[in-house]
Amino acid sequence: MTWDELDSELATAPGTVSVYVGRPGARPAYTRRPDETHYAASTMKVAVLAALYRAAETGTLDLDAPVPVLNDFVSAKPGADRFSCGPDHDNDGEVWARLGGTATLRWLAERMIVRSSNLATNLVLGHVGLPAVDAVWVDSGARHSRTGRGIEDFAARDAGLDNQVTAADLAGLFGAITRSRLAGPATCTAMLDVLLRQERGEDLAAGLPEGTRIAHKNGWVRGVRHGAGMIFPADAPPYAVAVCTSVAPETGDDAAACRLIARVSAAAWTARHRLA
Repeated sequence: MTWDELDSELATAPGTVSVYVGRPGARPAYTRRPDETHYAASTMKVAVLAALYRAAETGTLDLDAPVPVLNDFVSAKPGADRFSCGPDHDNDGEVWARLGGTATLRWLAERMIVRSSNLATNLVLGHVGLPAVDAVWVDSGARHSRTGRGIEDFAARDAGLDNQVTAADLAGLFGAITRSRLAGPATCTAMLDVLLRQERGEDLAAGLPEGTRIAHKNGWVRGVRHGAGMIFPADAPPYAVAVCTSVAPETGDDAAACRLIARVSAAAWTARHRLA
């Protein structure tokens, strides 16, 4: 499939589809609406991961120190009531099983990425703080992405404080981690190791040959499905793929969105030797 053929196919897809394909530090090989903003869903967890590991590198936080596992959080909206997460909207029962106990920040960060735990995300975010996460976006070169609140902080959402990403900024974030632009090489390698252990492979990873190394994170809510990551072929330099899809919630087809992202991933894999 050529890029023109892919572009023609994506033009017929419902809603808004944004794509960025390219090697880190180079001009992209293919883009489609790369700077269009989308609700971030769980892709914002990559920036939270980076903020945590940067804090650990500077000694501000200890990844292996136990912290309380509580479902009670401060809203990003000043003066708003505290909020909590709902277990029905989470994807990881292991974190909820520790409610009332303790867990290390390292373990919570792992569950936040590999199983996309919302409770773990809010716990980590409570320790690193929103300004540190926004600093990650700035330092990675993001132009439009921001993390304005925790997950299920509806008071903040209704006040206009939300989480937004673009395909270009997500690709840039993965590129910055891969190129050790956000922290030292050992710290960035540790971030990639967590992202390489991702267990949700129904979209971006589904377009790749089995066994391909991919450090990635996906995100989904009704009407939204994103996949972004860095692919490490054995026979070509690494490259980033970010796909963001958004439609009206009542018309969303998550399975179709997963297939679309997989097709973009497959097209990028076929062109992996020609992405310079």
